[in-house]
Amino acid sequence: MRFTTLIKHPADWMKGSGPHSDVVMTSRVRLARNLRGFSFPGYSAERQRVELLELARPCVESLPEMTDGYSEEYTGLTKIRKQVLVERHLVSREHAARAAGCAVVVDRKQSLSIMINEEDHFRIQGIRAGLNLRSAYALVDKADTALESMLPYAYDDRLGYLTACPTNLGTGMRASVMLHLPALVLSDQINPVIKAVGKIGLAVRGLYGEGTEALGNLFQISNQHTLGEKEGEIIAQIEKVIERVVSSEMNARQKLLEDNPTMLHDQVGRAFAILRYAHILTSKEALNLLSLLRLGADMDLIPNCDRSLLDMLLLEIQPAHLQLSAERELSPEERDARRAEITRARLQMLTGPSNVSTSNSTSEEKPSGSNDE
Repeated sequence: MRFTTLIKHPADWMKGSGPHSDVVMTSRVRLARNLRGFSFPGYSAERQRVELLELARPCVESLPEMTDGYSEEYTGLTKIRKQVLVERHLVSREHAARAAGCAVVVDRKQSLSIMINEEDHFRIQGIRAGLNLRSAYALVDKADTALESMLPYAYDDRLGYLTACPTNLGTGMRASVMLHLPALVLSDQINPVIKAVGKIGLAVRGLYGEGTEALGNLFQISNQHTLGEKEGEIIAQIEKVIERVVSSEMNARQKLLEDNPTMLHDQVGRAFAILRYAHILTSKEALNLLSLLRLGADMDLIPNCDRSLLDMLLLEIQPAHLQLSAERELSPEERDARRAEITRARLQMLTGPSNVSTSNSTSEEKPSGSNDE
């Protein structure tokens, strides 16, 4: 498959479906694996990484799931194309920063991607829409089992799978869920939720993982340790926590509707108006406004708004996607203008948000930071 064909079609997990898809955008499981007899990528010379790549890549490409998939060495990819893969969560930022001896193989549905010579020799990653960690694990487990039958994995009977980072030792598995939590943010309840999640050993990260900001009210929750725990136990623990977070977000949405309907409609209405008519949109502003519009769509404040339209737009307005569609590098100012142009076009057919009934805005409605003197 050519790069342009891969990008032309949305991935299955971008279609805004799956269990709890109004709050849970994606579920992702990745496995870290290494081969015996080879140094970890971070400690190996370019020649050694190329040698491993030549051994491993044909095995990855031969997997049934990768039939008619996309396979590319990084020496054949431009900076923008690598960044597009990052924005689609098909490769990590760290992997995209590398070149010789590195490659990625992706299946046609963009549900399974395998990075070669990332921090570990293999990073096998499965993505599903909604809360679907078990399905994502089944996908990577099948590919992992097939690769293990072809290649000598670095495995210790006592420690499990050997990995470059000690925190991945054992199962080598990281399970994560991308959550959309605008109501918890609007109602100032997000920090207690993050603290509670952290106390039970799970990590909360931003849109692109470790060290990134939680733009667009998007948060990733994942396990931090894998040693001494079975894959099923890790997944069950995360699912249990996510169910509680989903419940908290839904309760917060209902409470906003009951206690502060004017503020809620105002936030959604402002987001729609700016996105629909603005001619300059920064990336951060667009993500945050689209988050509010997605909230409005999920709460039926925006009539007949397909959530998948907004989820696709969240991707299309990323910097590398904008430059790829323009077929050239764009300055930040040009990207902001093009982002606004694409957003206006995609939202053109949407009807504006419904008006809040004055009967809902009783004198008991809680204040939302009025500046009237």
